[in-house]
Amino acid sequence: MSVIPFGIAFYLAKHPNAVQLGTNHGTLINPPLVTAPDQFSGFDEFSAEHLKELQGHWVLINLLPNEGCNEGCQQGLYKTQQITLMMGKDIARIRRLALIYRPFEQPMSDPWASDLRLLKAIPNESLQLLLKRLPQGEPGVLLVMDPLGNLMMHYSAGYDPYQVRDDLSKLLRISQIG
Repeated sequence: MSVIPFGIAFYLAKHPNAVQLGTNHGTLINPPLVTAPDQFSGFDEFSAEHLKELQGHWVLINLLPNEGCNEGCQQGLYKTQQITLMMGKDIARIRRLALIYRPFEQPMSDPWASDLRLLKAIPNESLQLLLKRLPQGEPGVLLVMDPLGNLMMHYSAGYDPYQVRDDLSKLLRISQIG
């Protein structure tokens, strides 16, 4: 009987991927991708003035690799809006960012054009190269950036906003920053 625990420990040491630890729903980016504030430039006047608000806050980043905002993109933006509202008292610790790869003319009829809490930014070339390491997929991909500027969690398109809220709640509860 005393040999069994040692046998299990030996097996797990040789096969570390046999047991999946963690309760997160998103995919952790390991190692985190480090960004700098100068890698973002404002898409419009409002965003250019308020991009400095990203520092020191948790940021939900919607990737918009295509020109314009199609149905998947609009659903992703709506979901992040709902996630921030679900966070309750922690809403002040979170910012939302739409990362637009290619600038385009934004029609005012777009539902996200009138969203006053959504910041829109254009990544520079070095950040675009950094983001190519992540699985892009279809529009609606979500990234979570910590207050230090590290891209640390990834959600594929079609993610469940309740799962993101759960992960974000855990992160905010244990975080000493932001």
